[in-house]
Amino acid sequence: MNSAPPYAPRLLPLRLPRVCVAVIGSDPNEMAEKAELLVLDNPFLEFRLDYLSKPGLAMPRIKRFMETHPGTVVIATCRRLASGGKFRGSIASQLDVLGKAAAAGCRLVDVELQTASKCKPEQLQKLRTRGALILSFHDFRATKKLDETLEKMLAYPADFYKIVSTATTLADNVTMIKFLAREGDRHSLVGMCMGEQGIISRVLGVRAGSVFTFASAIAGEETAPGQVTAQELRNVYRIERVDVATRVYGVVGDPIAHSLSPAIMNAAFRRENVNAVYLALHAKTLKDLLTCVREIPIHGISVTMPYKEAILPHLDNTDSHTTKIGACNTVVRAQDGKLYGFNTDASGIVRPLERRLNTLEGARILVIGAGGAARAAVFGLKERGSEVYILNRTAAPAKKLAHQARARIIKRPDLKKLAFDVIINATPVGMGNTRETPLQENEINARYVFDMIYDPAETRFLKLGKERGAQVIPGIEMFAHQAARQFEIWTGKPAPWDEMLRVVLLALQERTNRSVAAK
Repeated sequence: MNSAPPYAPRLLPLRLPRVCVAVIGSDPNEMAEKAELLVLDNPFLEFRLDYLSKPGLAMPRIKRFMETHPGTVVIATCRRLASGGKFRGSIASQLDVLGKAAAAGCRLVDVELQTASKCKPEQLQKLRTRGALILSFHDFRATKKLDETLEKMLAYPADFYKIVSTATTLADNVTMIKFLAREGDRHSLVGMCMGEQGIISRVLGVRAGSVFTFASAIAGEETAPGQVTAQELRNVYRIERVDVATRVYGVVGDPIAHSLSPAIMNAAFRRENVNAVYLALHAKTLKDLLTCVREIPIHGISVTMPYKEAILPHLDNTDSHTTKIGACNTVVRAQDGKLYGFNTDASGIVRPLERRLNTLEGARILVIGAGGAARAAVFGLKERGSEVYILNRTAAPAKKLAHQARARIIKRPDLKKLAFDVIINATPVGMGNTRETPLQENEINARYVFDMIYDPAETRFLKLGKERGAQVIPGIEMFAHQAARQFEIWTGKPAPWDEMLRVVLLALQERTNRSVAAK
């Protein structure tokens, strides 16, 4: 096997942190200043020298940074354009930059397999006398032939072998994780999948056999597709605590990028000291999702559109409530691998109302809509003895739901003549800061107006309700309550509801601030 140079044993026992933060800048000073801000929380950095127009001029600044931060471990990377980077110089120029960076104090240097294959052995060996060598390979299209790639890389002596692929399916993460588990004990590997669907490997790869993973400094400064921030990896996903006993949960849908579920669920796990992590799973097909659930394995999932109904035939059992609603938003994977389905959307409706009304029995409640969310609301409220009315744009679904739940149908012209305890919007009308509303102001006659939409926090429907003198219940409460019920089903513990609501309100506010700042 390749013999390591004498400095390597001094580096490797440092037990590198699990997260290396990629630092970019338009010039050496900006890069170093960003590193100064990061280094207290992140003693492991990567300087992406290929992002600089003249990386060779950065060495004095890098040396000054390293001298003032002697405990920091820095990777120097100057990736060539042909390998997915930004450096347009020759291989000789690339090696010269990396050699000078090592001399300036960077303890690791990254060289792509494509560069190594065109180098003389003595050129790579010269680099290794200055710093530990990471030999890297990036596949920007797929996850395939990982073993063959590693075999090619092992022909070149290095201290770490970094293989980064692209996840086009969730199952690609399974391929990467199995590869890391198989080879991680034999070689010092760094492995992960790029792309939105690669989040599983970025979080779980470190427990499978990857020495570390990469993160961006801040949102918007990603150096690879699907890269998340160091703060998110540490605070949301708690990557430093992920181990073989960590249970994996996730929210699945298509699309899924804007889901607030990871923030709220990981906060609950943290508060209750549950050794678990919750991920956003972008499943483009149900088959891909089910493969991932069984192979990772994933202990539970929150199911969103478009799979709430489609997943039912693939479950081994569901509770009667879920069967009646005809939709599942919560799946538990038992120890024997069987999948059990539940629906917590009704809890998201009932719990906020129970906190405000003395009783739901006999309460007159209008539900707008006849889709999956409306079905959960109607059945949940009927089970508690409410007098439920259904208003829907098309008559057939409303009639079917009313018949199944023994509820009543109402026609829109009759709204002005009726009063309700609660009016619930269970449609997507008003989502995404539109001025649309399911009812006009003169049609709202209720003590409470409840909107299932949580983004924006205050919809036009809620504003109209306020103007009519009604008390409003924002959709974020439903979101937090249904998530709390999922937490209870998965863990058997009472959910820290107040903390979950606080975290999701904060996340929603941060999203709003980013949106305003971007305009």
